[in-house]
Amino acid sequence: MKQMISVFLALGILLLLSAPVFAVWSTIEEEMALASAPVYTAEVDARACILMDAKTGKVLFEKNADEALPPASVTKVMTMLLVFEAIDAGLLSYTDMISVSENAASMGGSQIYLAPGEKMSVNDLLKGLIVASGNDAAVALAEAIAGSEEAFVAKMNARAAELGMKNTHFENTNGLDDTAENHLISARDIAIATREVLKHPKVLEYSSIWMDTIRDGAFGLTNTNRLIRFYDGATGLKTGSTSKAKFCISATAERGGLSLIAVIMGSSTRDTRNELAKSLFDFGFANYTCYSDPKAEMQTVRVMGGVKNTLATYHEAFEMTMEKSLAAKMETRVDIPEKLPAPIACGEKIGTVTYIADGKEVGCADILAAEAIEKLNFGSLFPRLFAWFLMAENRAFE
Repeated sequence: MKQMISVFLALGILLLLSAPVFAVWSTIEEEMALASAPVYTAEVDARACILMDAKTGKVLFEKNADEALPPASVTKVMTMLLVFEAIDAGLLSYTDMISVSENAASMGGSQIYLAPGEKMSVNDLLKGLIVASGNDAAVALAEAIAGSEEAFVAKMNARAAELGMKNTHFENTNGLDDTAENHLISARDIAIATREVLKHPKVLEYSSIWMDTIRDGAFGLTNTNRLIRFYDGATGLKTGSTSKAKFCISATAERGGLSLIAVIMGSSTRDTRNELAKSLFDFGFANYTCYSDPKAEMQTVRVMGGVKNTLATYHEAFEMTMEKSLAAKMETRVDIPEKLPAPIACGEKIGTVTYIADGKEVGCADILAAEAIEKLNFGSLFPRLFAWFLMAENRAFE
């Protein structure tokens, strides 16, 4: 008995001594996992920034991304969004002619010099808004949609709330902040709005223009976003600068199916802002990839008690932004039954494809029925029995 007690005491002491070792090893494992993830180490000359995957919203890097800051003309990302949504809803068309109000024509800062009473198409006003960052174009479009700039700004704030932009408050459509005390937005919220406007592919047709004209060629436009010309893969989207906001940008770029958003706020100069955007994009494209497994046919499944004996299946497309090192180790596990009872609806989920990177599950795609199969009943069974009988008779006479 004494020997057993001694053994149990020894085991207890051993477990107590080993517990810290296990805890340390667990901590080491966690630190190793964090250390293996790509880390952006370059200097960040900005009040805030964020690098986000445009398709999934995955954040690849951030600094102070939730502080509400003055955004200058990057405000116009939300203005663009509401304009494209109004066009998609049929409230406005690209060929509509907008009559410019005195209020719109009075805007200072960057502008396309609209005159009171001048009429300009929505298409040209969008060029003025997106390419040249025209404050007057922003107000003219806002008034055409909502009747007044104030009513449009209310729509901007309501839409921001719908999108979960928690650190945003708009006071105007263009970002002029001389008198706007509380016109603020965070880098993360700008990225969220940018993701949303990218759902309207037309925006990239405008934001990728380097030079163009309006007023039948009489007025030239040059894109305020120099990355369009000087960075491989740049597609847009909006710059901004004021003495209060300093230099800001929401920039978009795409390479090899990977679409990125870099938002920078409060950079000291235009050049440092642009260089930081390039550096963030370089980091993203060097370390991440868009892993894609397109929709594809899967094996057929036996059907019991159905009007057909086999079911055609397919798996949905799977797409994920991930580290290149993990994408190279991707494996799949297919879970699909050998047989199923009828009835089966077309599009019904019957299994899954699980994606495993370096031993860890990272996502899955549903396996679906590619057709509907009804349950066998007397009405459908009789023709089959009759056909089988005729075939048997024919074989008997051969």
